[in-house]
Amino acid sequence: MDTAKLVFEVAEAGPSGKVVRRLRLNRTQFSEYLATREKASFVLEACGGAHHWARVMQRCGHTVRLLPVPYVCAYRRRNKTDRADCLAMLEAAKNPEILAVPVKSVEHQAIQGLHRCRSAWMQARTARINTLRGLLREFGIVLPVGAGAALQRMPEALEDEAVPLALRPTLHALLDEVRDLAQRIIAVEHQLEAISRQNPVIDHLRDISGIGLLAATALYASANDARHYRNGRHLASWLGLTPREHSSGHVRRLGGISKRGDRYVRMLLTHGARAVLLRAGQMQRAGQDLNALQKWVLALKARTNHNKATCALANKLARIAWVTWRHGTMFDPNQAAAASA
Repeated sequence: MDTAKLVFEVAEAGPSGKVVRRLRLNRTQFSEYLATREKASFVLEACGGAHHWARVMQRCGHTVRLLPVPYVCAYRRRNKTDRADCLAMLEAAKNPEILAVPVKSVEHQAIQGLHRCRSAWMQARTARINTLRGLLREFGIVLPVGAGAALQRMPEALEDEAVPLALRPTLHALLDEVRDLAQRIIAVEHQLEAISRQNPVIDHLRDISGIGLLAATALYASANDARHYRNGRHLASWLGLTPREHSSGHVRRLGGISKRGDRYVRMLLTHGARAVLLRAGQMQRAGQDLNALQKWVLALKARTNHNKATCALANKLARIAWVTWRHGTMFDPNQAAAASA
């Protein structure tokens, strides 16, 4: 079936895969259809609203298989229509190598929703700060680099005699909006902190170097269940942290990371890896003792460069996260450098 906001296309197929009946329903009709139909196996694309309808189907006694959208697209012929999408899903469902997307619980989607709201407010806050920067620069007032330093200078800058009186009330309103957005972001982080304290898996993931509150909660909500992944490399590959490959015959070509999967979680893991790498460099210059993981990433940086070492460490953090999540083991940086699934 192909879901949408108002129209739902259903293609019923027998054991042979041949379509025997087609239906086009609205939301009310589709809900009644699920409640009254005898138990069946449904195939959907893992797109917007799919997890909600999958949970509804499961409550009605049906079995559900969510398929990744890019893999379904490969089976769609010619034009894109709801009917063509249903046929593509039926064909893709026959391929045993396509792993289904696990159905997310309400808790997982709620955590993802908090992250989406925080990201939207972060973007809005940055946009407002940049607007203030640009307007003040028009009158010869240049704010320092960095949001924190700029906000400290901003109240004083707005009262500068170079700023026209007609513009000041609007600029003050923009500054108030920035402060309000900052409070909303802090409130979301407090909510995530409360969730983390109540969830042992998230609390466990936060013990890993480079994985803090945001990365742990986002990974937990996005990956859903560690048992869905065969090993740590599978999770790292799903996050787009493994190399792209373009090989043929005896020639093997590996490129940069594939950047597939959840780019938000990949970004958080990469930032966490960068923080670990920078901290390791600071400790090395200060002559402090390093653990095995820090020695490994610094040696890799010496052989390659900073960015490659950061991506490699992000890959390793994903593997370590899978091991600690799947087997409940405690994070040990000295063992993690040697093997992480």
